[in-house]
Amino acid sequence: MSDLPRKAVTRTAKLAALPLGFAGRATWGLGKRIGGKSAEIVGRELQQRTADQLFKVLGELKGGAMKFGQALSVFESALPEEVAGPYRAALTKLQEAAPPMPTSTVHKVLAERLGEEWRELFLEFQEKPSAAASIGQVHRAVWHDGRDVAVKVQYPGAGEALLSDLAQLSRFARLLGPLIPGMDVKPLITELRDRVSEELDYELEARAQREHAAEFADDPDVVVPDVVHQCDQVLVTEWIDGMPMADVIADGTDEQRDRAGQLLARFLFSGPARTGLLHADPHPGNFRLLPPAGAGEDGMAAEGELRLGVLDFGTVDRLPGGLPETIGESLRLTLEGDAEAVYELLCTEGFVKESIDLDPDAVLEYLVPIIEPAEADEFTFSRGWMRTQAARIGDPRSPAHQLGKQLNLPPAYLLIHRVTLSTIGVLCQLNATVRLREELEEWLPGFLPEEYAYEEETEAEAGA
Repeated sequence: MSDLPRKAVTRTAKLAALPLGFAGRATWGLGKRIGGKSAEIVGRELQQRTADQLFKVLGELKGGAMKFGQALSVFESALPEEVAGPYRAALTKLQEAAPPMPTSTVHKVLAERLGEEWRELFLEFQEKPSAAASIGQVHRAVWHDGRDVAVKVQYPGAGEALLSDLAQLSRFARLLGPLIPGMDVKPLITELRDRVSEELDYELEARAQREHAAEFADDPDVVVPDVVHQCDQVLVTEWIDGMPMADVIADGTDEQRDRAGQLLARFLFSGPARTGLLHADPHPGNFRLLPPAGAGEDGMAAEGELRLGVLDFGTVDRLPGGLPETIGESLRLTLEGDAEAVYELLCTEGFVKESIDLDPDAVLEYLVPIIEPAEADEFTFSRGWMRTQAARIGDPRSPAHQLGKQLNLPPAYLLIHRVTLSTIGVLCQLNATVRLREELEEWLPGFLPEEYAYEEETEAEAGA
C-alpha cells in the first residue's frame, strides 16, 4: 500500500479518473446492452462498478476526497432506492474504514512527535490500525498506566492533501452533483474546505473533547472518552468498545435502532446547551452503541439502557449560548401555523434577503413537511420519508423547489444546518422511532413558549 499521495498532480489525476470512469463505464454498458443483456441488469452492474471505483479512489486518496465521500454517505437516504443500493455499501465503507498507511510511516510520525523511545509510553501497541479516516488513522494500544487507549496518528501531508482535494472537487461539483439529486454540492465542498485548518489542529480537538468528556462524565446515556495525551499530529484518548453505528444501521434490532436514534438526537440538541459546542461531524463512523454501565462482556450483567459513545471532536461549532433561540422559536411558530410571525422572524435573521418578497403562507407550506418529526410525540424516520422530502424540494418543477431557491442560509447557521441534515440522514438510515419533540422541549431554546419554559425552570429550582 503506498503512502498518502501528496503531489497535487497525482491526486488531481486520480480525482479526474472519477468522471472519466463514469463515462467509460457508460460506454461499457452500451456495449453490454447491444450484446443482449437487459438495461436493468446492465444498469445495476454499471452502478456497482461506479460505486467500487468511488470507494477505491476516495479511500486511497483520504484527505478531502474521503471527507467528501463521508459527507455524501450520510445523505444516501435521500437517493431513490434503485440508485442508492449500489452506492450504499461502498459509501458506508468510508465511514468505518480506508486503506491504511504503511507501518513505517506510522512509526516515523510517532518517533518525530513522541520521541525515539515512543514505545516506552505504551505497554502494548497494535500495528494494524483499528480505523482509518480522512486525515488520520487510529491504533489500539495500552498506555503505560494500563489504560486501553486509541492513538490517532495524522497522515503526513494531510493538510496539503485536504486543500488540494477540495479545490479539485470544486471543479467536479457539477459532475458529482447527480449522486445527491436536489442538493447543491459546491457549498458543501466550500464549507468542508473552511473547516480544514481546525480539523488538522489536534490541540483544538483535544480541548473540545476534554470539555465534552468532563460534562458527560456522569451521564447515564452518553459516553465521551477523555484525552490521555496530545501533541502535534498525535492524539491519545481513552478507548471505548461498542457496536459501530454502521453495524446498527446494517443489522441492528429495532430496540437498538430506536435507542441509538433517541440518544443521537439527545446528544445533538443537549451538547450545545451543556458545553457551548456542537459536534459537527455526525456520520455513523463517529458513534458506538455501548452496553449499560457496569455490564459484562455479554452486555447483560447490569441493569440500565444502552448508551451512546461519541468519537472525533475534530470539527465543532462554537456556540457559547447554545443553539440559537431563533431555531426553536421559528420551529414553534411553524407548528402553531403562525405564517406572518414565522416570515417576520426569517426576514429578521436573514433567511429571506431584503430584496426578496415571498408569500408567508407559501413559506409556511414549504416548512411544515420538513418539521413533521417535531410535531408528533414520536416519529419514525425512514429512507422513504427522506426521499419524499428530497424529491419535493429537489424537483425543479416543484413549487417547493422554486421557493427554496429564494431562501438564504446565513453563514452563522451553515454548520448547524448541515449537522441537523446529516443527523436526520443517520436517523433515516437507522429507521429509528424517536421522541424528538421530547428532546426539543428539554434542550432547544425558544421551542417552548416563555410561560412554559418559566414554569419548568421554577419547578426544577424548587425540586433542587
